[in-house]
Amino acid sequence: MTIIKHNDKAFGVLRQVPMHHFAERLDTQPNGEYVNMFKQWCGADTIIQSETHFMFCETIPDVEFENVD
Repeated sequence: MTIIKHNDKAFGVLRQVPMHHFAERLDTQPNGEYVNMFKQWCGADTIIQSETHFMFCETIPDVEFENVD
């Protein structure tokens, strides 16, 4: 799994899909309903968009810890 950092949070990329795969035609915008259905199907909790792709991601929670002397 690829891990990326976005807005000071870590994400595991579950799937990366070209944006045109969610459009009805190559010259139209992606259909948000299709994008959200795919998000649910792959178990992602976040979608990060690049110029050409949607990255369906899982948020990696911050770890809380204490120093032990």
